[in-house]
Amino acid sequence: MKGKPVIIRTLDVGGDKEIPYMDLPKEENPFLGYRAIRYCLDHPEEYKVQLRALLRANAHGDIKIMVPLVTAIEEIRQVKALVEECKKELTAEGVDFNGDIEVGTMVETPSASLIADILAAECDFFSIGTNDLIGYTMCADRGQDKVAYLYNPYQPSVLRSLQRIIGEGVKAGIMVGMCGEAAADPLLIPVLLSFGLTEFSVSAPSILRVRRTISRWTIEEADALVEKIMKFKTSAEVRAALQAAAR
Repeated sequence: MKGKPVIIRTLDVGGDKEIPYMDLPKEENPFLGYRAIRYCLDHPEEYKVQLRALLRANAHGDIKIMVPLVTAIEEIRQVKALVEECKKELTAEGVDFNGDIEVGTMVETPSASLIADILAAECDFFSIGTNDLIGYTMCADRGQDKVAYLYNPYQPSVLRSLQRIIGEGVKAGIMVGMCGEAAADPLLIPVLLSFGLTEFSVSAPSILRVRRTISRWTIEEADALVEKIMKFKTSAEVRAALQAAAR
């Protein structure tokens, strides 16, 4: 990547990411169960294999470690402690690595949103995972047709959550990015700009469209739009106002 940063999400198994050879337990509600960072912290020696690899790879570029499905500050603290353990082990073994590495979190749960100020004080960056954040906030599976009407980023609860997460990150002076489909939504882009989002993570075919949309808005215009839509009580009102603004 020639000096550009590369963000690596650590092992994110469970939920809809079933890996047969890992023999994860069958659960009635796997999305709320034994997955992602919960599995990793329960298997620290397995987890350290990846953390050691990231530290070693960081000697050849600029890597950032992103922790998925965080719901409590203790999880971030435990990950950072394991990273420090790995540094000591690599030093003792004489293995080349770069210990100057950032540790951030994937903000994708309502809990992480509510403690965004606490997380921002100990994380080097945020990456908002809108796909799961919307699903968990609205208690709606995006793959279930019967509740699909609830699953959209224009819900007032979702917008308030995004505003809080981004605002706390900006206040703490850390980078705040967003991945997931919402980052490429042309209607939502001015809202995210007003909130203070500094990085949009989108698929390759979306890059030029997103950059063009960003270029068409001033922060003053985006702020005026946000002041208007944050007073609405329904997602339909929000969407209609954003569509009118886009026209």
